[in-house]
Amino acid sequence: MISLSLAEIASIVGGQQYDIPDADRQVTGPVVADSRAVRPGGLFVAFAGERVDGHDFARGAVEAGAVAVLAARPLGVPAIVVHDVTAALGALARAVVERLGTTVVGLTGSAGKTSTKDLIAQLLQRHGPTVWPEGNLNNEIGLPLTALRADETTRHLVLEMGARGVGHIRYLATLTPPRIGVVLNVGSAHIGEFGGRAQIAEAKGELVEALPAAEDGGIAVLNADDPYVRAMTARTKARTVLFGEAEDAAVRAENVRLTELGQPAFTLHTPSGCSDVTMRLYGEHHVSNALAAAAVAHELGMPVDEIATALSEAGTLSRWRMEVTERADGVTVVNDAYNANPESMRAALRALVAMGAAAKAKGARTWAVLGEMAELGEESLAEHDAVGRLVVRLNVSKLVAVGGREAAWLDMGAKNEGSWGEESVHVSDARAAVDLLRSELRPGDVVLVKASRSVGLERVAAALLDDAGLSGAAGAEGGAATR
Repeated sequence: MISLSLAEIASIVGGQQYDIPDADRQVTGPVVADSRAVRPGGLFVAFAGERVDGHDFARGAVEAGAVAVLAARPLGVPAIVVHDVTAALGALARAVVERLGTTVVGLTGSAGKTSTKDLIAQLLQRHGPTVWPEGNLNNEIGLPLTALRADETTRHLVLEMGARGVGHIRYLATLTPPRIGVVLNVGSAHIGEFGGRAQIAEAKGELVEALPAAEDGGIAVLNADDPYVRAMTARTKARTVLFGEAEDAAVRAENVRLTELGQPAFTLHTPSGCSDVTMRLYGEHHVSNALAAAAVAHELGMPVDEIATALSEAGTLSRWRMEVTERADGVTVVNDAYNANPESMRAALRALVAMGAAAKAKGARTWAVLGEMAELGEESLAEHDAVGRLVVRLNVSKLVAVGGREAAWLDMGAKNEGSWGEESVHVSDARAAVDLLRSELRPGDVVLVKASRSVGLERVAAALLDDAGLSGAAGAEGGAATR
C-alpha cells in the first residue's frame, strides 16, 4: 500500500485512535485480515467472523510488526476503532485508489471470472506493474484488500467482482471505480439466490453502469455471443467493445479447434490485425475467456502479436481450476473442483472428452467424478439430471456421482439417458469415490473431478495423486479472512 500515517487513515475511515503513541507513524506494509500474513509496518484488519474473531489475534499481529489494528473495539494495542470494519476497509481502499490514479479493470460474469482475471493479469504484466487478486477474492472484503496492495508503481489493477444479489456489484464499483468493465456471461450460477437469468443480468450489468462515459475513457468489454450481455450496451455511457465469435465482434476468434491434448487453438482477430493462438489451458471454454482478456489488452495498447504470444504462454494461476497432472502410471487427473455450475460443468465435460480421445483410442477410459452444483434453487433437479444425461451423450466412459440427493439426480439422469451396468455409480462421499477409483483405474485413464466448492471434491483429486490418501488432501479455506 502507499504510505499513510495512522492519523490519515483514521480520518479516511472516520475512526477513533486508541493506544496510539504516535499518530504520525506511517503504515508502509501490507493491509491484511489474516494475522499470519502480517508484515512489519503493516495494518491488521480485525473481522468478527462466524467461527473466528480477528480481534482475538490483534495483540499477536502487533507483536508480529503491525503498526496498528483496524477494529470494532479498543483492544489494548494501537488501534483505529470504527463502527463498521468492512465499510472502513472499503473507504480506505477507495481513498488509496483515487490517489494512485491507476487503471482499474473490473470483471464479472456467472462463469470464468477467475480464469479470465488470471489471463488479463498475465497479459497486462507485460506492459507494467499489475496487481490482481489471488484466487477469487471478489467480495466486499477481498476486493478492497486486493486494491490496497497497489502502490505508486502500479499501472493496472485487475479486480474480480462477484454478486450475491442486486446492488452488490454497484457497491464494489464505488470502492474501486473501474475505467474498464468486462462482463463475461450470464448463466445459471446462483440462480437459486437471484430467481432467474434476468435478475442475474440486472446484477451483472451494474458494472457497466458504473463506468465513466466514453469521452472520459470508459470502456465496456462485452460478450457478443451472450444475448444478455450484448444487451448491456444500452445500459452504459462507456464505449462498447464486443468480443466473441460473432462476426460483428471487434475482438473475435476464428478457426477454433482443440489440440489432441484438449487445448484450444484459434486465430485471434483484432481491429489492428490477427495472430494465431494455441493455449496451454484446457477446454474450449477458455477461448471466450482469452478473447475478453485480449480485448482489454488491445484497448490498453498491446500489439496483437504480443497478445497472442502472451495468451499462448499463459498458465493457471489459481488452484483447482482444470489442473492437469499425469501420474507415473499414465493416469491423468483433471482437478476442476473449485466450483461448478451448469455452464462450467458442461465445458469441463467437453474438455474431458477432448483430452481423453487419444487415450480411448488406445483402450483407456474417461471418468467424470461429479458432485453437487449448489445454489440452483428450483432448477437443481433439472440441471443435475441434464448433466447426467450429457455425460452419456458425450460417451464419457464412467460417471461417479458423489454425495447425497443432487448426486443421485446426476446418476438418475445418466441412467435415464441409457447408461447401463457400472457406467454410472452413485457413492456417498469422497472417500468412497477414492476407494472405487483406486480399485478400477487403469494406465492411460483420464479422470475429471468437479463439483461446487462446498462439496470438497478436491480431496478426491489430491488422494489420487497422493498414496497417503485423503489425509494428504488440501483442506477448506475457511477462517483465514477473519483471523
